Amino acid sequence: MNTKKLEARELFCIRDERVLFSGLNFTLTSGQVLLIEGRNGAGKTSLLRILTGFRKPESGDLFWSDERIDDTQQFYQDTAYIGHNNGLKDTLTAEENLRYARALAISTLSIDDAMAQVGLNGYQETVVRFMSAGQRRRLALARLLCTHKPLWILDEPFTSLDRASIKLFEQFIETHANQGGLVIMTSHHDTSIPHTILQKIHL
Repeated sequence: MNTKKLEARELFCIRDERVLFSGLNFTLTSGQVLLIEGRNGAGKTSLLRILTGFRKPESGDLFWSDERIDDTQQFYQDTAYIGHNNGLKDTLTAEENLRYARALAISTLSIDDAMAQVGLNGYQETVVRFMSAGQRRRLALARLLCTHKPLWILDEPFTSLDRASIKLFEQFIETHANQGGLVIMTSHHDTSIPHTILQKIHL
């Protein structure tokens, strides 16, 4: 992956007439993971929604590799997002969901390999609505692996996962960063991601 950089300058966010954060600055470069911490209602999800373009900040700017995000489509082409909902189509099979995701991005990883890596080998023909919450979360992770985007934005990615699956997810995050990717995530769980690649901001 080419070196990428995401920079936030003086972000200001209000929700329900309450200031969630102001003057927020950070810089994230290839090979780094940013963990956003804070109590419920502090603005973690609101910040991720700003980063993904689902809402606008009251003021402030975002830059992707030194270009304002509002002035380039490249940021959105380079970004993969997993929110509280997994973004899966319940009426499709696991394989059909991943086939749809791969069609939107360049990937050298096959669907079977992605499913095997997240422990879902053999579930290719399972309709998503019949999968458990943990299986759906792992399928969302497989979608990340298939789409091969430089920037992962993850809102509480460990929700519904058991300890083994959380450890697996952390390993994928670490590998993605070590390969030049960037990750922004929120989490209520302690993380074992190495401090050498991890930075934190508290809202």
